[in-house]
Amino acid sequence: MDYLPIFLDIKGRKVLVDGGGTVAARRAERALSAGAKVIVFDPCPSDDLKRMANLSGLTLYQRLPDAEDVAGCTVVYGASENHQREERLFNWARDNGILCNIADVTDKCDFITPSIVDRSPIVIAISTAGTAPVIARILRARIEATLPASFGRLAEFAGKFRARIAKVVLDARERRHFWERMIDGPAGDFFLAGAEERAHDQVVQDLKDQVSGTTSPTGEVYLVGAGPGDPDLLTFRALRLMQRADVILYDRLVGDEILSLVRRDAERIYVGKLPEEHTMTQKDISELMVRLAKEGNRVLRLKGGDPFIFGRGGEEIETLAENGIGFQVVPGITAAAGCSTYAGIPLTHRDHAQSCTFITAHGKDGCLDLDWDILVRKAQTIAVYMGLSNLPKLAEGFCTHGVDMATPAAVIENGTRKNQIVVIGTLGDIADRVREAELKGPAMIVIGTVVSLREKLNWKDQQGGAHAMSLSSSATPDFLVADEGR
Repeated sequence: MDYLPIFLDIKGRKVLVDGGGTVAARRAERALSAGAKVIVFDPCPSDDLKRMANLSGLTLYQRLPDAEDVAGCTVVYGASENHQREERLFNWARDNGILCNIADVTDKCDFITPSIVDRSPIVIAISTAGTAPVIARILRARIEATLPASFGRLAEFAGKFRARIAKVVLDARERRHFWERMIDGPAGDFFLAGAEERAHDQVVQDLKDQVSGTTSPTGEVYLVGAGPGDPDLLTFRALRLMQRADVILYDRLVGDEILSLVRRDAERIYVGKLPEEHTMTQKDISELMVRLAKEGNRVLRLKGGDPFIFGRGGEEIETLAENGIGFQVVPGITAAAGCSTYAGIPLTHRDHAQSCTFITAHGKDGCLDLDWDILVRKAQTIAVYMGLSNLPKLAEGFCTHGVDMATPAAVIENGTRKNQIVVIGTLGDIADRVREAELKGPAMIVIGTVVSLREKLNWKDQQGGAHAMSLSSSATPDFLVADEGR
């Protein structure tokens, strides 16, 4: 280890920053956030620094610093990029026994300024000892992505119980276990889900159970939207709950790549459905969730797409609420949005569609019962879920209600996945094209003139991945660039 990692208390202490550019501004900003009294020196400060001049705790001097300015400082930063100026500052700091950091000059740094993940009061500092700052930045981006923003507030919440827990749980080892159950259990889940009052009540009950020596199983159900198939589209919250669950109930829309992200020792139960072929009825699934939760399990109901968009999530939480089972619902990217995007078809466009209507072509009893007065309106996109088996009837319905059968249509099978297939046609021939392509689903149907934009953009599915796409322009669009440094 080249450097001693420490967190320095500089509240109310003087910190000097010498420099007028962006680096100096960021150093000053960081010191201010830690409560320091910051003095900045530069004859020609940037607009960025000038805007900071009115911040409480910061004083900007439009001149060079001298030895007297350095005296009494706790930390000195050099960010002028002027060799003589930085050499002089470093020597003044050394003469006064003050910690000094000269930007990008390793041999003139008493300490390294790390990359920071700030979830105050939780702070994570990452350093490569100055050898590869880009790696530190990339690691920071990855940690930022996996650490919930509310984790810092969770630490503050848990800290309120510190004295009480120490008084009730006397054994050090048992106390540590209690803290682990608290943070990584129902109380922590409630807090991170925004239910602070329930989290408080759960901790109080856990403490009562600790005193009495009795514990009762406390189960919960997570209704998590897994998105249309690409695991990269999962939300951070979904990933966190997938790692918490004891039992997983999943359907056929959830692929192996997503299932590989759940806790390895969790029990997995397949509850998928095919048209006219149900492994379990909806009633059986809801009752199974209730039973498993009452046994004290954290139950993950993992659904393709979004639980509340043709995912029967509403029906399931009705049953859970009736039985007094706690639950969390995590939205997922719905199939219409995910599949159309990966197929290169925008759902709305000022020249084509000012609205988008989501429908299912598979009713409660399997029949096609649609509001055609709404569906035949112009300047809109129709996104059809679960309509592959009823596609000929769907096309016939549009024809019967006077829609131009030359209207573009697309069917996207296994959307967002590596084996995605997109079939393009019109309302008049799309059913025949799908039959020739032998599509079996799951599939999303998109109807409207926005489908024609796919050809205009020269959007192509290429072997090796659904989202390996090319545009007619030689430049790669921003939304296809993964830049972890941003």
